[in-house]
Amino acid sequence: MPSLVLAHTRYLMLEQIRVPISILASAFFPAVSMLAFVVPFTGHDPQAATTATASLMFFGAMSGALIGLAISVAQDREQPWNPYLRTLPAGPFPRFAGRILTTVAVMLISVIPVLLLAAFFTDATITPPRLLLGLVALVAGGIPFMLLGLLIGFLLSSKGAIAVSQILFFPLAVIGGLLLPPSVLPGFIEVISPYTPARGAAELLWAATAGRSPDVVALVMLAVWTVVVALAAGWAYRRDEGRRFS
Repeated sequence: MPSLVLAHTRYLMLEQIRVPISILASAFFPAVSMLAFVVPFTGHDPQAATTATASLMFFGAMSGALIGLAISVAQDREQPWNPYLRTLPAGPFPRFAGRILTTVAVMLISVIPVLLLAAFFTDATITPPRLLLGLVALVAGGIPFMLLGLLIGFLLSSKGAIAVSQILFFPLAVIGGLLLPPSVLPGFIEVISPYTPARGAAELLWAATAGRSPDVVALVMLAVWTVVVALAAGWAYRRDEGRRFS
């Protein structure tokens, strides 16, 4: 089984490298935002620069998790090769595991430009253990978005997945406080922000990298979102399986 997982992961990573647009897209906007807003305005404040860096790291990772996975799963379902793979005795686990590992790799690659800009152009400070903990928090916070990407990918065509994932992505990022500090958001957005998965992931990352005390409500809601979307993604997979093989 591990060899099958590695084979699928290698195949999917080669696909990403040959058509790297999703990696570039996930890394480009956070890096530009870092240069335009963080470096000139909060770059000399170590705490603010560290928090902003963490937010933009997750902004790029969230894009890879939600948009990238939704589109790739939807496109896979439209290929003749996919129904054949589902008939093989190995079952769905190697494909799912390979897809998730590839998405995690894309998430981690997407944060490199932001980390480099923070290191060379701001006073953001972090220790190696906190950086490692931050990367673990980033992957953990990305789980509900990967599951949401799977849900969209199993329910919609590739064109539909592109539209819906992009429509969901930006509002979730804004309301979650990834582009602006929650304290400067409009009042009604600040009230609902802790109930979104993006805010929970951000709180987790801020706690790991900057030592901030996390909002307990946001963390609880992150766990709730993860469970709910996992159940929905499982239902969407079984629904798609039934439609194709019943």
